[in-house]
Amino acid sequence: MHADDDVVAFLDAVPVNTGHVLVVPRRHAVGLVDLPVPAGEAVWRAAHRIAAVMRADPAWSEGVNLHLSDGEAAGQRVGHVHLHVIPRRRDDGLRIVEDNAPARPSRAELDSVAASLVRALRSEP
Repeated sequence: MHADDDVVAFLDAVPVNTGHVLVVPRRHAVGLVDLPVPAGEAVWRAAHRIAAVMRADPAWSEGVNLHLSDGEAAGQRVGHVHLHVIPRRRDDGLRIVEDNAPARPSRAELDSVAASLVRALRSEP
């Protein structure tokens, strides 16, 4: 379906919707931390192009989900980074459920977490 020097994209063998595509970097990387930024950019560019084609024709989709699971706790089942491009239709029955989401944090909790992330990002090499 799509291949270049950096990525390959192909239909998922177990699609959640018709036209479900996987975009995979050619360079092996188990998780996002292992993926060099240029390879990640190439994955995003290919997914962006595929999603734009899907959105351009209402027969393909009325929307698109991009999904990437990074790590076992996040549901990653394959030991190689890959980005799902999932065409969506209003009546497709697919639901992203947040039933297990904890109660909404307070403004103070959000500010505290944001400050921690900002500190971590600033200390990156």
